[in-house]
Amino acid sequence: MLDTLRIPIVQAPLAGGPSTPALTAAVVEAGAFGFLAAGYKTSDAVREDIAAARALTSSPFGVNVFVPGSEADPAAYAAYVETLGAEAARHDVALGEPRFEDDAWEAKLALLEADPVAVVSFTFGCPPADVVARLQAAGSGVWVTVTDADEAQLAADAGADALVVQGVEAGGHRGSFVDGEGAGEYGLLALLQVVGARTDLPLVASGGIASGAAVAAVLCGGARAAQIGTAFMRCPEAATAPVHRDALATPAPTRLTRAFSGRNARGIVNRFLREHSADAPMAYPEVLHATSPLRAAGRKAGDADVINLWAGQAHELARELPAGELVAALAAEARVSLEAASRALG
Repeated sequence: MLDTLRIPIVQAPLAGGPSTPALTAAVVEAGAFGFLAAGYKTSDAVREDIAAARALTSSPFGVNVFVPGSEADPAAYAAYVETLGAEAARHDVALGEPRFEDDAWEAKLALLEADPVAVVSFTFGCPPADVVARLQAAGSGVWVTVTDADEAQLAADAGADALVVQGVEAGGHRGSFVDGEGAGEYGLLALLQVVGARTDLPLVASGGIASGAAVAAVLCGGARAAQIGTAFMRCPEAATAPVHRDALATPAPTRLTRAFSGRNARGIVNRFLREHSADAPMAYPEVLHATSPLRAAGRKAGDADVINLWAGQAHELARELPAGELVAALAAEARVSLEAASRALG
């Protein structure tokens, strides 16, 4: 897939709201590659998104799937969820049930095996080798998100076709196979180097890429393409909530937090993040489900202090442009930067 790209840019899946068939279709029509997000959706909803994207474009695209983790001990999150009661009362909602589920893992795999797309990518873990082989036999390439060299080796051993190398600058959830303290804290350029030294698989760089210069930088750093998420979230084709769009346009700082979901993720600092990060446990998706009604109420009310404002470190550079125009602008800027680098080297 990477060998056939006219523009070495990949639109990240953007699970949790911003992902739409219209966004992915616009990106691939512009000569780049894009992913639909299967995360947080039923298999039927994913099927509908695939059909909708195919109605908009004949170009290839991918689907991203979450690898399920393990159930957390209720004792690990019960006290934290109880502390959120005042937040829920403030917005006149009840907290959700803090439950474990596998995000319809088997149903989504069955769908993608029966109705294959160009690429299936995985986040939060490495799929078993037999799953990789089944999807490849169906005609899909398989990419795995990694955050350190050991994860890269595991993905290579499982038969992955390419690795999405996610630096700590990236917005949203960390793609680490295990969510532990200090997991996957490499910056992107360092990570490209150490992963590139471990495996010959093609690398797709992800994390804090919001300009053509950054695209050029990761291409020079050994990546075959740049995966971009936050920079697409202000495009009109994205379903980003208005309050989230507004926050992206500011220079506000970002931090890693488990406060909203129970799994480490990078978001713009707001009151909820400041007040609850220190006590938030490792309990995904239990905490995610507990905070879901609260976050939904915050988005509806336009309250930026109570929702997860996922964003990469360069979010203030995100532009309010149609996705196709953004792809073209980033590509043009990257060419200029690559030419300047070539001149600098004589």
